Amino acid sequence: MKNCRDCRHEVSEQAMACPHCGAPYPAREKWDGWGFEYKSPAQILGLPLLHISFKYRPNRRPVVARGVVAIGQFACGIVTLSQFGIGVVSVSQFTVAGFALAQFALAYSLVAQMGLYLHEGHGQFVRNLLELIGTF
Repeated sequence: MKNCRDCRHEVSEQAMACPHCGAPYPAREKWDGWGFEYKSPAQILGLPLLHISFKYRPNRRPVVARGVVAIGQFACGIVTLSQFGIGVVSVSQFTVAGFALAQFALAYSLVAQMGLYLHEGHGQFVRNLLELIGTF
């Protein structure tokens, strides 16, 4: 038995929530959310070389993966693998990228089911952004 980190009542070490105050995982000294997160110690330009995040904070906000290689539901980086991504090279469901492989994309060059591109695009329903807005 340990004390709850919030209300200090005694709780089981296996408790998923405090029966007194409702704090999640009350026996843990520190708890910052649900899910998985990994940041590599190696950094390039102040960004972790690899950041993987499938995590939500206690307030239910997702933790965005930010790194040279970013992997997660939400990701931002040089290379992203995500559901929603922003990157130079991105493999995502929804993305804004330089080069994209996606279901829905806005990119310089892309392969997508649906997308808008500036230079080159391939897919089921892809269009050149510049032609759509009528310039050039």
